[in-house]
Amino acid sequence: MRISVAADSTDGVAERVVSELRRRGHEVVTHGALSEEERDDWAWASELAARDVREGRADQAVVCCWTGTGASIAANKVPGIRAALCVDAYTADGARKWNDANVLALSLRLTSEVVLDEILDAWLAGRPSADSADVANISHLDEI
Repeated sequence: MRISVAADSTDGVAERVVSELRRRGHEVVTHGALSEEERDDWAWASELAARDVREGRADQAVVCCWTGTGASIAANKVPGIRAALCVDAYTADGARKWNDANVLALSLRLTSEVVLDEILDAWLAGRPSADSADVANISHLDEI
């Protein structure tokens, strides 16, 4: 899978996200502080990663900032993006299952390496629900 990763700094698990995804066999595109050529502010970096998903250059994205909130807000401004701020594996699994989330947002402050591994396990294994109510909710998002 091709995954776009953005961070506004290399603090916390930012670089670990990239190395762990590559270790798991994914192709990674980097933005923000993870790329020497780009602006590293959270709004710009997260927008680029989300646009990669929207425009088909990536299958999914991971966006990171100190709290994860700003990164998720910026990503969600891009049409068709469903970014979810996840602090644990249960939330990541639910975001994939019930929300068909295509962008994972992480807090660089709160996410430990152990928790990151658990979140990535759940996120990457997660699949959207086929339940009609869940499908209807996702479809409705395009109407809002």
